[in-house]
Amino acid sequence: MSSAPSPPPIVIRRATVDDAAGIAEIYNAEVLNSTSTMDMVPRTIDEQRDWIQRRSGAFSAIVACDETTSEVVGFASLSKYKERAAYSTTVEDSVYVAREHHGRGIGHLLLSAICDTAREGGFHSIIARIEASGEGSLALHHSVGFELLGIERQVGRKFNRWLDVAVMQLML
Repeated sequence: MSSAPSPPPIVIRRATVDDAAGIAEIYNAEVLNSTSTMDMVPRTIDEQRDWIQRRSGAFSAIVACDETTSEVVGFASLSKYKERAAYSTTVEDSVYVAREHHGRGIGHLLLSAICDTAREGGFHSIIARIEASGEGSLALHHSVGFELLGIERQVGRKFNRWLDVAVMQLML
């Protein structure tokens, strides 16, 4: 009996503008087909490049790449939680994995790495805002220590339906 080949190794690294097409492809699929983002308009490659260029220092974006092909298979980033200065020690995370690569542990690698980035950046806590029916995302965040704070009821509307948002937090 032969076993299935193991998936190629994944490398986590800082995102560069050369990753814009790969990140946009993953993100735009979620914009158009899911409620994992509240965005409703796909990003152009130029917009994605600008987004990457704005991600620097503690607010950097990272990518997960297939080590054999260098294909971007997922990405994560940190963003300001709120604009007011008193919130400056809290960030919000985002994690996306290409659908064909779900179930390989890539999301866990990305989330763990972006949490490390937040710690290294001197942040005190990370907030995750997850569409409440996103069981995979909720479980992923729980697996690295995030706790559910509560549910914001019907705060989003996409695909002609109201969406609840679960708020989770990790104290660093």
